[in-house]
Amino acid sequence: MSGPRSAALAVALLVHAAVLSQQIFPDGRMRFGAADALAVMTWLALVFYWVESLSSRLDGLHMLALPAAAICASIPVVWPGRHEIGNADNLLFRAHFVMAMTAYSLFTLAALHAMLMAAVERDLHRGRLIRLLESMPPLLVMEGLLFRLITLAFVLLTATLITGIAFSDQVFGKPLSFNHKTVFAVLGWLVFGILLAGRHFRGWRGRLALRWTLGGFFTLLLAYIGTQFVLEVMLGRA
Repeated sequence: MSGPRSAALAVALLVHAAVLSQQIFPDGRMRFGAADALAVMTWLALVFYWVESLSSRLDGLHMLALPAAAICASIPVVWPGRHEIGNADNLLFRAHFVMAMTAYSLFTLAALHAMLMAAVERDLHRGRLIRLLESMPPLLVMEGLLFRLITLAFVLLTATLITGIAFSDQVFGKPLSFNHKTVFAVLGWLVFGILLAGRHFRGWRGRLALRWTLGGFFTLLLAYIGTQFVLEVMLGRA
């Protein structure tokens, strides 16, 4: 990424961070909803993209990352459903929340990266690359970055589930609540766990790996975003 473009993105990220802070932490309280989760996820994904772009060639990823972040940043305006988080000062909850948002942001970046890889692979099979994709690094390099993102995100997702279980046991007296959020979160964890195992033991790559990546990502989206959408929009309750 060029110097001026990198600086412009850094300024935009700082401004977006200030807006998110005012929306989520009004008057020292924490109010959060599914739209905020989307905005935070894509903001963090762009932060990781910006950091990685300082040392790696990620020229084409901004074509997907920037529009996705712009769309998600505007969603809280049209879908402002938020509820107050009653245990926001609990250390376990804070650890759970930070790791969850970080894991989701890395999976978001991995999913966007997988979409870009699919576009590059499709055009290579056709014997041509559109101009916007010509500056992309080789597919093997892109694949290596994809699995680094997934591995780190999987570790954080595992820690998220562990802290979530500990928090639930501490506050509610039971380690797990078998609701839609829990089921889809565990399913997403299993999908990415199988993908990483398949990569390590069977050498999974190419379209198979991309499909598992996108399948796991959308499963995780259903865990919180999908559940909250049903509750807040379709059922009209937080």
